[in-house]
Amino acid sequence: MNRKKKEKEAIEITTFKLRGHSCEAFILANADVDAWLKRQPGFRSRRIAEREDGTVVDLLVWDSVENGTDAMHRIMSEMAHSAVHEMIDQRTVSWSCIAVRHQIV
Repeated sequence: MNRKKKEKEAIEITTFKLRGHSCEAFILANADVDAWLKRQPGFRSRRIAEREDGTVVDLLVWDSVENGTDAMHRIMSEMAHSAVHEMIDQRTVSWSCIAVRHQIV
């Protein structure tokens, strides 16, 4: 069976540390990014969490890996003016976008 036909959604997981900012401040600064995400093809949802060690986990759900990857490539240029980029310690960023293979709702 064609694997691509089975892939109905993808998850994008980005982890990073903040540069001297609280997670709450980071979330507030994301208003412009959230609005941008809502306009992107294939965007479904976003959740931001914080681990006990201060690592931020940014989880997005997309219709496909292609939609998520495309948005990731464009966000840095289209949203270059957003304050969120300066809040992130770019050396700590880990990003992946992978197809969902199983889900229970």
